[in-house]
Amino acid sequence: PQYWAHTGLWNWQRYGDGPSDELPLESNGDYTRRIGSLKFSNYNNGTNNLLNSVWYQPEEIFPVYGIPEVRHHAFWVPVNKHYFSIAKKLEGMELEGCVNSTCLPRPPIVTGVKRGISANVFVDNGAYREFLYSKFKVTPIDMESAAVALVCLHQKTPFIAIRALSDLAGGGSSVSNEADIFGSLAAQNAVHVVIKFVALLST
Repeated sequence: PQYWAHTGLWNWQRYGDGPSDELPLESNGDYTRRIGSLKFSNYNNGTNNLLNSVWYQPEEIFPVYGIPEVRHHAFWVPVNKHYFSIAKKLEGMELEGCVNSTCLPRPPIVTGVKRGISANVFVDNGAYREFLYSKFKVTPIDMESAAVALVCLHQKTPFIAIRALSDLAGGGSSVSNEADIFGSLAAQNAVHVVIKFVALLST
């Protein structure tokens, strides 16, 4: 992805408040309604829900190139443009598609996409997967990459995240999560792509 965001920081709104109601500490810049929210009752057959809504929040960073003790807010963090252009050259690279006798329904591919997100949540829920795509237009969901992105942004260090998907985040099999079968295959393919990427860095 060209951009990564961390979607695990929320402001959980009290029951009875709505989109036009200011969040606690919003007025002094701690929280915002600009990024968007998830309203739980939208997934409850239209009835009301005491959980109300959560509002996604940017992270606070204090970059090395900034003024000491002056915070910046970051949600979408861009990868290094040069690294991304190099990674695009790997599209079409042949990858492994089978674990022993169990194969993916179609050959895996290397592709560059616009956006990816991370949170400290393992997503195995089709409804939340579809919500994340409709809200943020993201393709991969993981638990680690945004942390690397934010640290690199803080330190003004170029980065790229190359990920291999092990499952469909609840959008695939109705029986079980695919990561149980294809996790090792995803790791193997990721290593192969990273090795090729590193080789291209020196050309």
